[in-house]
Amino acid sequence: METSKEPDLALLARLLSDHGVTYAVIGGIALQVHQREPRTTLDIGLAVIRRENIPRDALTAASFRETGQHAQSENWVAPGGTPVQFTDDPELADALKRVLEIRIRDVPLRVLTVSDLLHEKLRSGRDPARRRSKRLQDLADAQSLLEQHPDLAQELRSDERDALDRLP
Repeated sequence: METSKEPDLALLARLLSDHGVTYAVIGGIALQVHQREPRTTLDIGLAVIRRENIPRDALTAASFRETGQHAQSENWVAPGGTPVQFTDDPELADALKRVLEIRIRDVPLRVLTVSDLLHEKLRSGRDPARRRSKRLQDLADAQSLLEQHPDLAQELRSDERDALDRLP
């Protein structure tokens, strides 16, 4: 049975804010912010400008554990057991300048805008390096965002529209 990610997310947001890290919540958590229907996710996904900006000492002092590094991501586990994945994907750099700020447990939380999230989901959904099941979920997430925010359809490029048109 899943426990709430909220305490880990609030702690993470506070630490990043206290250390002046430019970031945005991405993935399933961002999706939860932008749509009415519930969406579960296993981890907290965060985009940062550079992974060198991650306050590793502060995270460690707050009982976060680093679990691995990859080409464009760094993985941690929060004190409550929630997996945390930081990415410094350069494709997200501009989106980090246009975030939506909400509050969680009285802490500011930076989240990708719905438009940037849509385009990121479409990009991820077309990435052949990702597992097919992940790509399908990303495209389904994009479709769900469009159903709840139909005005975003005018922002779609033809290749993005084609990816969605191929969904069953």
